[in-house]
Amino acid sequence: MAKILTLTLNPALDLTVSLDTLRPGQVNRSHAQHSHAAGKGLNVAQVLADLGHAISVAGFLGRDNLQPFEALIEWRGFADHFVRVPGETRSNLKLVEADGRVTDINGQGPVVDVAAQSALLRRLEQLVPEFDAVVVAGSLPRGITLAWFEQLLQQLRRQGAKVVLDTSGEALRVGLACAPWLVKPNLEELAEALGHPVPDAAARQALVQQLLDAGVEHLVLSNGGEGLSWYSHGATLHAQPPAVQVASTVGAGDSLVAGMLHGLLQDEPAAQTLRRATAIAAQAVTQVGFGIRDREQLARLQAAVHITEHSEASR
Repeated sequence: MAKILTLTLNPALDLTVSLDTLRPGQVNRSHAQHSHAAGKGLNVAQVLADLGHAISVAGFLGRDNLQPFEALIEWRGFADHFVRVPGETRSNLKLVEADGRVTDINGQGPVVDVAAQSALLRRLEQLVPEFDAVVVAGSLPRGITLAWFEQLLQQLRRQGAKVVLDTSGEALRVGLACAPWLVKPNLEELAEALGHPVPDAAARQALVQQLLDAGVEHLVLSNGGEGLSWYSHGATLHAQPPAVQVASTVGAGDSLVAGMLHGLLQDEPAAQTLRRATAIAAQAVTQVGFGIRDREQLARLQAAVHITEHSEASR
């Protein structure tokens, strides 16, 4: 299997609370709560580990609440290359209602100073050549500028890394300009980052072709109930996931990224890659937490994914 590095610049301690219906301004009683060391890169890492890959993790961690993160890293057997910084890693509250709706209350993490930023870049300079892919996922912490983020991505590119990018907003805009190998926004995030409205299929296709021509090799675009599409220079595949009972949508996109990367690095047939990745994401919404927990359920979901192929965006 592959050696993969995931970068989580702004990890979080996620507290997920399950309840029937959120009633603002009133006393709400939960059915259950779960606390996880999380952050998009760490979430991706857990799914990749379940798929058999050798995982290293890096980014920034606050020194004042290291225990849950170090416990996860040790339990999962990840190689730990995080730079420790003063303060607490942020905490995020996720309120999950019975119908699957999630309300996020995201905290602020520590300020990452210039010394820590330089330390991570130096560490990556030494580490990156040994990896088959580098996943850069999640938001930017306080102290990190868009210019520094661009410097990070350009450094990875100069080192020949296959960069997988999963972020949003201005960070996505900057990231797209660096032509990542694989990027996974949803349609709304992509339109916002590029400043182009996407009123119809023709506008979406033009936007996709713009990114492929600029050097992006794989674009996985999710569009809510319409499913998701994988665009590359070879073909366009569309996946419609099966209907599932939603426990939490947290981590579904991270699971999709892991599944796509797994198939691509194994040189699997494209349809098989997308089918499995879609099934892994569908399984993720049936549970609270991250990782592949039920292989039989995953096989059933995979068989229920509907794949179609289109000629658009092919060359």
